[in-house]
Amino acid sequence: MAMYRKVIFLGSSRRDLQAFPEGAKDDLGQMLWDVQNDLEPLDWKPMPSIGQGVRELRVKDASGAYRVIYIVKVAEKVHVLHAFQKKTQKTSKKDIDLAKQRLRLI
Repeated sequence: MAMYRKVIFLGSSRRDLQAFPEGAKDDLGQMLWDVQNDLEPLDWKPMPSIGQGVRELRVKDASGAYRVIYIVKVAEKVHVLHAFQKKTQKTSKKDIDLAKQRLRLI
């Protein structure tokens, strides 16, 4: 039987993700579904600056770059820490700090 993980959205992350353009939202939704079902998402990178095991899903479309930061732990649940539009090459300190703050809530 395949593994299925429940997704828990912290803070405003669900609302923020729902506000993304349709294409970015669909792509990130598919990647979260992959994570839930123990499959490798299309485009991700580790985010050790936030915490051990934290990953970032990455999507780029015509309107910009979009990110979802998450961690899989605590009873094998997917905890979405933050969803945001990336404006610069480097992830902003504000976005990293918010994800760290939400990680501490778990």
